[in-house]
Amino acid sequence: MPVLTGAAERPEWRFFAALSKADRPLATAWWIVLVLRGVLPAAFAIATGVVIAEVQQHRSTTPGLAAVGVTFILVQVLAPIHQAISQNLGQRVSAWLYDRLTDATVAPAGIAHLEDPTLTDDLTVAREFDAGMTGPPMFLNVEFAATGLLDLITGVASAAVLFGYTWWAPLLLVAGWGATHWLLRESSVWRDRNTDEVRQAQREADYVYRLAVDPPAAKELRLFGLVGWTVERFVARRRQLFDLQYRATRLRERPVLWCLLVVLMANAVVFVALALDAVDGHLTLGRVVVFAQAAVGASLIAFGGLNWVLDGAAAPVVAVLKLEKAMAPAGELSRGRTPAAGWPAREIRFDSVTFAYPHAPAQVLSGIDLTIPAGSSLAIVGVNGAGKTTLAKLLCRLYDPTGGRIEVDGIDLRDVEVDSWRRQVTAVFQDFIRFELSLRDNVAPEGAPDDVVRRAVAHAGAEGLADLDTPLAKAYAGGTDLSGGQWQRVALARALCAVELGARLVLLDEPTAQLDVRGEAAIFERVLAATRDVTTVLVSHRFSTVRHADRICVVEHGRVVELGSHDELMAHGGRYRTMFDLQARRFQATQDEEGQLYDLLT
Repeated sequence: MPVLTGAAERPEWRFFAALSKADRPLATAWWIVLVLRGVLPAAFAIATGVVIAEVQQHRSTTPGLAAVGVTFILVQVLAPIHQAISQNLGQRVSAWLYDRLTDATVAPAGIAHLEDPTLTDDLTVAREFDAGMTGPPMFLNVEFAATGLLDLITGVASAAVLFGYTWWAPLLLVAGWGATHWLLRESSVWRDRNTDEVRQAQREADYVYRLAVDPPAAKELRLFGLVGWTVERFVARRRQLFDLQYRATRLRERPVLWCLLVVLMANAVVFVALALDAVDGHLTLGRVVVFAQAAVGASLIAFGGLNWVLDGAAAPVVAVLKLEKAMAPAGELSRGRTPAAGWPAREIRFDSVTFAYPHAPAQVLSGIDLTIPAGSSLAIVGVNGAGKTTLAKLLCRLYDPTGGRIEVDGIDLRDVEVDSWRRQVTAVFQDFIRFELSLRDNVAPEGAPDDVVRRAVAHAGAEGLADLDTPLAKAYAGGTDLSGGQWQRVALARALCAVELGARLVLLDEPTAQLDVRGEAAIFERVLAATRDVTTVLVSHRFSTVRHADRICVVEHGRVVELGSHDELMAHGGRYRTMFDLQARRFQATQDEEGQLYDLLT
């Protein structure tokens, strides 16, 4: 039914459904104990009335006192039990959400879903919900939700007791206290606290917070005197966030006054009726006590903290479920079936390839035509934003072209089985991964013979950095820290190890940016020697390195504007010659602008 379907899609119902999906037995126990705790106050009121009746009628008070004692003990015992169950269940929900998020992010073959700006806000909420920055951790949310639901169940159970008095009293009180939900909803208290505006403020506040507490920014903040500036911006962003959230949940005067009027009238009618019936002798003292306590307990039905709790607790659940649906199509690639063992054997060819990132206003590549013979080395140069790294991503099949074809040995890359192709490719990107693992595991994460690992380390110039079993992080016993340049050598060793294990295409995207010019030239010569039998594609800004490649491709505005060897392009006198001369001039100069001699030996 559409009504039931719509209710199931509401954030709070998705949150409750997540409890059972995370751990059904624990969630069942959570609900059972919750209901028991909810009805116990009403049972305690009834037991109290029984004791009073027994006293008035001069009967034994043992049954009534026993009932009061048992009820009281259950109230005291079930509270900490339920708290423990709530915290445990909250942790299970967190684990379940993180599992779903992990699956959603790693399942697509491409990476478009991770770079899609329309998914950034949901990804932030889903990734950091348990860090305490966007709201309470999930184990506290589940506990808070239990408290809010407990009040609601207690209120309903108390109202049900009033049916023992008259049929209209519970209906009147439920209507009166229930009206607060509708009236306060009109006061804007039910507005979504997770709007785009709120999420934008949250993201900005989190960003400034990370600047303050994360190590990478520490040097610049202190050097440029930005500590105070950062703190001020963090305070301002957090204040803006709190103001937005307050405006989404504040109570307005007129609805509050209406709530007071409705509630007072409903309670006045019930309590006056109880008083009159007691005076007329229609109700015994014991029954008056029971019904009066029940009437007071019905007030827990009123609009309360449960609404705010569910608003925050449901946000990460909704975000994760939304990402599951959105990420799969956004990051998916064409699933070919052709195996790629031993490819490329002849060539890689770009045929009128165009590409634009999702939701980007302009194309990055605009009709690339390029052929890379197998076993050759190709350097790609160009200004920032020309599309060099994008070409590398397409060759790794992290994206598919939006137009044209990339062919490997005459087969469209989209028709090739993704994992099979990637086993033929190895790469070093600018933002290469740094595993907090041993040197061996950094060079060969999936395992390799030690002699292969050592050769790769030697070819990358990383020998002597650490033993193969040494963790590359000081957070571990016997671990060591590496400099940026040393880490780049480790990343190169990882790529060279993959070549020894069968990779046929090597992609190097600024692989030695943190090395000096001499170090980079020496490393690249070693890399070319180690990869002379495979296809190598190098992206670099240093022309002293790219000149060693068999051919050099100059990319501008998403197109190939020049292609040839270093000598051919220098003789041509075009864009490559201009860029090469500009860069070489700095190394040919013997003094700076102030007449100071350069130390040419450094």
